[in-house]
Amino acid sequence: MKKISRVVAAFATLISLSLPVVAQDKVVFRSLSSHGSVSAHELAQELGYFDKTNVEIKNVGYAGGGPESLFALASGSVDIGGAATPAVINAVASGNAFLVAYPENGINKQTQSLFTVLEGSPIRSIKDIAGKTIAVNTLGAHLDYTVREALRSVGLPPDAANLVVVPGPQLEQVLRSGQVDIAAFGYWQTTFEGAARSHGGLRSVFGDTDVLGNIAGGFTVLREDFVQRHPQAAKQFTLQSAKALDFARENPEETKAAIARILKKRGENPDIAQYFAGYGVRAGGLPDKQDLQFWIDVLTREGRVKPESIDAQSLILSLN
Repeated sequence: MKKISRVVAAFATLISLSLPVVAQDKVVFRSLSSHGSVSAHELAQELGYFDKTNVEIKNVGYAGGGPESLFALASGSVDIGGAATPAVINAVASGNAFLVAYPENGINKQTQSLFTVLEGSPIRSIKDIAGKTIAVNTLGAHLDYTVREALRSVGLPPDAANLVVVPGPQLEQVLRSGQVDIAAFGYWQTTFEGAARSHGGLRSVFGDTDVLGNIAGGFTVLREDFVQRHPQAAKQFTLQSAKALDFARENPEETKAAIARILKKRGENPDIAQYFAGYGVRAGGLPDKQDLQFWIDVLTREGRVKPESIDAQSLILSLN
């Protein structure tokens, strides 16, 4: 009996000693959410893709837009950032050591940013937006640069329109009340756009695909020092998030149900999940350097990035 007791005690001690090691191996990725939308890593967590990894996603609040997310990442307040490609490149050009993990969204005819007006508006084309007020979620990011490129495409100055910042949940309200001429619903805000459209009386003037073609709209990024400290966790974070992007493309109804659950847990309206149009990301869910190079060339042309100062491939987190 004494021998058995000693074996049991030794086994219990072994278990107690092993538990703290498992806990220490967990790598917490602090993240900011975006109202009305769900990132691929949040979806991956909901689907249980991180359960057998050492990755743990912890939501610590909301970001008003990509630049705010990148500021938080640079300051060390969070471990995951996400923004439109131009904002990511500008941040790197400013000295931030960020690495691209996965494309958080892409734009195509199913998933795109739409510049929307009231049905009776005289605005019918890109040329008509000159001098008009456009509501965007933030400045210095995707919608801002899409407007600049749109105006340039018709021979107008890139600052010919007036951009004002309006949070996603208020876009429909400010448009219908006449406070703005155009509401720009970003590709990541298809839930808000779908809900607004369902109420009638709106039409879209153009989408960002009309200006940019099919391209990744933005990227989720990590700090380089964080990746160096946790290389395997960073790799799993990227691979499982990419897997969730593929799941969303192949299983739209199940994805809407998962998004509804996530929104409900956050205290947001789960009903808008039915308008989710997909992430618009190519199969595989991993970064393509051409999506980065497009914006590097644009920003170089505008004088915001020094020629040949940023290599697109070097921005992508290595999975080797």
